[in-house]
Amino acid sequence: MPDRRLRALIVDDELLARQRIEDLLAKDPHVEIAGFATDGDEAVASIRKLRPDLVFLDVQMPRRNGLEVVAAIGAERMPATIFTTAFDQFAIKAFELAATDYLVKPFDDERFEQALRRARKSIELADVGRVTEQLLSLLRDRETPRSAGDDPKPAYLERISVETRGQVRVVPVSKVDYITASGPYAELHIGEKTFAIRERMQNLEERLDPKVFFRVHRSVIVRLDRIDALLHAPGGDYAVRLKDGTELSVSRTRRDELAAKMGV
Repeated sequence: MPDRRLRALIVDDELLARQRIEDLLAKDPHVEIAGFATDGDEAVASIRKLRPDLVFLDVQMPRRNGLEVVAAIGAERMPATIFTTAFDQFAIKAFELAATDYLVKPFDDERFEQALRRARKSIELADVGRVTEQLLSLLRDRETPRSAGDDPKPAYLERISVETRGQVRVVPVSKVDYITASGPYAELHIGEKTFAIRERMQNLEERLDPKVFFRVHRSVIVRLDRIDALLHAPGGDYAVRLKDGTELSVSRTRRDELAAKMGV
């Protein structure tokens, strides 16, 4: 490896995700952080201005997603790129590539180091363009909307990273009873435990399987199989009672669709 340090750009709209990569890179004396970007537009501008050797690029971001960032720069002009995502369905084939890699959040230190080694190797071999094209092709195939006859199988969240007591832990989506909005945060309710994540309810609604979760109110998403009863309170208000006794408000505009999903 040449003495010159690799300059890395970290692109992610989640502060915790950016800090995680920053902390891991701080352990490597051969890498320096060139900068950060928090959305796709900022990523494009930073890549053009800073000309980093390596980019950690989130796939799902506001304004432009990771694919649109690559398209704006041009795959042949992209630096070595390690894509990151919370959707592990995207990564099945990408892990098999020999160079620039793909990380599924939350990733451990060993997996991160493996991806960094592969990126460094692709840079040394001047093989970045070919590998970027391979990853871009893979991602495009998995994210391009299909025609009605193709029976697409959307990739929904299976696990969510949360920070608790200074540590990052993984919460399986299958264990979430319901989710409520709390200012800029969403609170995951699992039994008697509550975990706060900085995520918009709209984004969560889109990334959760609609056959399993339903947004009963602008500030409440419920796991359908946790619902015990649909309640009609005096005054025309509605609510659901969960199997643990928790009662949650239901918007009048969502009541009929919820009743249909419950078969009542």
